[in-house]
Amino acid sequence: MHQFIKLPAPMKKIIVITLSLILSACSNESAHNEHGHHHSDTTVKDDHQHGHANHHMNKRPFEELVDHFENPERNEWQQPDKVISFLGDLKNKTIIDIGAGTAYFEARIKEPGAKLIAADVDDRFINYMNERIKKDNLTNLITRKAEYEKPPVNVAEADVVFMVDVYHHIENRVDYFKQVKQGLKPNGHLIIVDFKKGDFEVGPPDEMKLAAHEIITEMKGAGLNLTEADSTSLLYQYMLKFK
Repeated sequence: MHQFIKLPAPMKKIIVITLSLILSACSNESAHNEHGHHHSDTTVKDDHQHGHANHHMNKRPFEELVDHFENPERNEWQQPDKVISFLGDLKNKTIIDIGAGTAYFEARIKEPGAKLIAADVDDRFINYMNERIKKDNLTNLITRKAEYEKPPVNVAEADVVFMVDVYHHIENRVDYFKQVKQGLKPNGHLIIVDFKKGDFEVGPPDEMKLAAHEIITEMKGAGLNLTEADSTSLLYQYMLKFK
């Protein structure tokens, strides 16, 4: 036979409260994870945490991604002309955009003689850009299939390599950008534009973002030094230039 111990009323109350708190915590944990957010954990490498950014984006239908990238409202906060100006003199230069998506920037670069290479890991975007090249007669633009672990840049090929809102998608970043450095010409530059820390109406969840100083530190590890920074021209993003 089971024996039941009769607990005093105050002790019963403590047990009920404790169980309620545990159940509430478990419920909050489940709800948080359902939205694809990831907790900061000092025992987990930063690369692992930010590696979920690709999954976060790819959960969205392709048509929705295209609408997001090409939405006229994006122009208001992305300020593409300011980003292109930050790239520097592009006349007769070879420019590689890593994570080009829909060729949003390439369609706006009008420098004479500029050779534009729009690279992406997603075949759907490659197909979209190839169709855009035909439709808009973008004769100075070609596409290139990118890989997750290897940058789409040949040795000493590029005058400018840039990526916009892509950095937080890259894993093993120091090794990755060591390879990018090898792809730059002697006076070439790497430009990174990404979201500032904070909860904004645009951009990825704050847990996936990196502060500018984190990127600068990682670039030093890859052998690239900061030459110019702008954290005021764009409302939600900073622009960093390395050599």
